[in-house]
Amino acid sequence: MLWSIVRFAANGWISKLYIEPDFHFSYLGFEWVGPLGEWTYLLFIICGITSLFVALGFKYRISIIVFFLSFTYIELMDKTTYLNHYYFISILSFLMIFLPAHAYYSIDARRNKHLRSQEIPAWTIDSIKLLLGIVYFYAGLAKLNSDWLFEAMPLQIWLPSKYSIPLLGDLLQQTWAHYAFAWGGTLYDLSIPFLLLYKRTRIFAFMMVVIFHVLTRVLFPIGMFPYIMIGSVLIFFDAGLHNKILAKISEWLNISKSVFDNGKIYQFPKNWLRKASVGIVAVFFILQLLIPFRYLLYPGELFWTEEGYRFSWRVMLMEKAGYANFKVVNPENGQRFYVDNDQFLTEFQEKQMSFQPDFILEYAHYLEDHYQTQGIKDPEIYVESYVALNGRRSQPYVNPEVDLTEIKPSLKHRTWLLPFNDEIKGL
Repeated sequence: MLWSIVRFAANGWISKLYIEPDFHFSYLGFEWVGPLGEWTYLLFIICGITSLFVALGFKYRISIIVFFLSFTYIELMDKTTYLNHYYFISILSFLMIFLPAHAYYSIDARRNKHLRSQEIPAWTIDSIKLLLGIVYFYAGLAKLNSDWLFEAMPLQIWLPSKYSIPLLGDLLQQTWAHYAFAWGGTLYDLSIPFLLLYKRTRIFAFMMVVIFHVLTRVLFPIGMFPYIMIGSVLIFFDAGLHNKILAKISEWLNISKSVFDNGKIYQFPKNWLRKASVGIVAVFFILQLLIPFRYLLYPGELFWTEEGYRFSWRVMLMEKAGYANFKVVNPENGQRFYVDNDQFLTEFQEKQMSFQPDFILEYAHYLEDHYQTQGIKDPEIYVESYVALNGRRSQPYVNPEVDLTEIKPSLKHRTWLLPFNDEIKGL
């Protein structure tokens, strides 16, 4: 995560995504979270420093709390940048607040002999294994749909564009290869947690993890996520491998590893603290198991309405492209005109807004506020929009007769969307 923060800053994305735009799309209930102007740079610096402190085990408990808060704040500043692996980092760092990850081979353990422990409770390790298993298995369940398995969509759109990749370019033009990637990816996600848990298949599974994530890194620009997952699954290996790694690091850095090998079993400082930690982690996992299925509470096609789509490990399952033309009507005199979205949104924001209903609604309310300041007392906002999903022809998306200013952002079903004229079967 330290490297990720440095990379983010080096590419100029802090300014481009958070400081330069005049408007930012917010998450429901977190409208109060937003960029801090030039202070946003300080927020990233704090996040980067605490990620290093966590890695070193220095002031661990404070560092992991500050990292969780700063990183999550960054991700809440603008949902235009939402990615599943950012969400993964947020919930993983929250989980780590309650784990004794600094009890061995850390600066804290080196300085505090009472903290120093060679063994920790098994549930603290198993909780991270469970979280990784949920990510993979739920991603596999999400792939059990007709578009992915029987149409190889959206892979049939994405893969042919990678023709310039050495060795793979020609292969990626073949339809059978698209289906092979679709079915192979599904089987991988559904089986890899169990293969990692079983000792006899663990090395084979890790090799598959490396191949899978290196391949996805070559094919798709998804940042640090492949490296994060490759590193994370090492937790499935027993302590012998980790001790060998730490012994080699100790040799390189001239650190005495034997200082930490005291045979002590970690104990939480207070019994109530142990119980509270176990309780919070239990509730955390109940939510993680249930949240991805909240889409079942809504009618309609999930990929179309996107009600319950985020935070459910639906990774790279759809290709949507949209067009949204907003019309402002002054009810006092009937005057009407169309909005130039370029005046208010960046190119990236406009692209994301054009096919995501909650973005469209939030933008409509922003336009309402803007034109109220321009002298229109109660502007009405309508949108003419079309969306294409997974290679289908574009079709009307939002009901053009609905004044979006009359609809408040909420978790209610989006009746103002027009129905999807097809069916995607599956989970």
